[in-house]
Amino acid sequence: MMDLAAADRHLAARLPQGVLRPVAPAYLEEPRGRYQGQAGLIAAPRDLDEVAAVIRACAEARVPVVPRGGGTGLVGGQVMPQGPLPLILSLERMRRIRGVHADEAVMIAEAGVSLHEARAAAADAGRQFPLSLASQGSAQIGGVLSTNAGGVNVLRHGNARALCLGIEAVLPSGEILHDLKRLRKDNTGYDLRDLLIGAEGTLGVITGAALVLAPVPAESGVAMLVVESPEAALRLLSMAQTRLAGCVTAFELIAGQGLEFLAEHFPQTRQPFAVRPEWAVLVEVGLPEGLPAQDALERLFGAGCEAGLVSDGVIAQSGQQAAEVWALRETIPLANRAVGAIASHDISLPLSGVADFIREAGAMLGAEGDMRINCFGHLGDGNLHYNLFPAAGRQRGDYDAVRHDLSRRIHEMVVARGGSFSAEHGVGRLKVADLARWGDPGRLAAMRAIKAALDPAGIMNPGAVLSF
Repeated sequence: MMDLAAADRHLAARLPQGVLRPVAPAYLEEPRGRYQGQAGLIAAPRDLDEVAAVIRACAEARVPVVPRGGGTGLVGGQVMPQGPLPLILSLERMRRIRGVHADEAVMIAEAGVSLHEARAAAADAGRQFPLSLASQGSAQIGGVLSTNAGGVNVLRHGNARALCLGIEAVLPSGEILHDLKRLRKDNTGYDLRDLLIGAEGTLGVITGAALVLAPVPAESGVAMLVVESPEAALRLLSMAQTRLAGCVTAFELIAGQGLEFLAEHFPQTRQPFAVRPEWAVLVEVGLPEGLPAQDALERLFGAGCEAGLVSDGVIAQSGQQAAEVWALRETIPLANRAVGAIASHDISLPLSGVADFIREAGAMLGAEGDMRINCFGHLGDGNLHYNLFPAAGRQRGDYDAVRHDLSRRIHEMVVARGGSFSAEHGVGRLKVADLARWGDPGRLAAMRAIKAALDPAGIMNPGAVLSF
């Protein structure tokens, strides 16, 4: 590996003018403030060939590369706090929508296109790109694919992997992978697309993608229903899926604790119930023409009440009311941040294990001390955000001695039930030790072999995902 000055001269001599930039502080940060990054230079290529030139030059000089999208990741994958100074590779200038094929329901987008821009381009063509995240204004297509992002519509449309037909990428050698296909069927060997999706920049850099578009439902509706318990919420989910035959777009679990945090820190957020429920669900449906969504939700409400699953509810009567219900759900993470979590957990479980986990984890934590739990998230696909907060009148620092042990025990309970300690945020740097502890040994060995084969010099996002 060259010293920093020699590496900088090497890169400058081999890259087109205007690609390299000095480091700006914003590129060394991540949203939760857990890590402070470092870097020697930033490269902001304008096209595929310039990305390949950057990676080739870094491979020759053994300069680590940290790919960066919108910087919205929550597990530290976009910053490198230790080791030799890396080059930050920003895809922000690669922002072209190369084509929208509405009749094929496919869009070709470059990695730097924001999720908001991709969704707008799809809407202009009378389609939707159904991946939906709160950070869609900043999150970029390359980043959401590299982390296999989820969001609120996974129940119906799948996560990022399910919404990608083909990719264009640059491998750690600088070789270009031309696999930007618009095909639904292509059985021609190993699926390198799926290998790079979710690899968090450790096996290469995604530069473009063929994205799956979906029809826009003719009818859509949103309701918020009060349920007695997570068990009741799961039974209601099954009822909704059966009655609406795959037309449930989102099914979100909301805890009363989250609504209490909202009332405390965002009192302007309109809440629909005079008496704060212990549990509620947000349901969104999208239906074909001729099937009014409000009628479908009213029938679900009635059936849920008759079955003893639902005790109260509101059904949005307009687009504005639907937006207000969703705003309530999307403000919960901001309220969490205002309170300040002891520990946050992005977990997933088989649906049949969700209710038992919530009950038993709550009992375990109750025995350990005084704290508040906000359990909420994407119940339809089994993804919970299980977050711990100080008791009223106490501070986060009061729990420093126990928080790591509590997280370990929560993750142990999840893994023992066949779940995952990282549902939609990825591994990044935050969960490397968790993957080493709970990952299947055979799977980890295969992952290390793949990493060694594709990136023998270890330059691609070192320290993320795998420990060696």
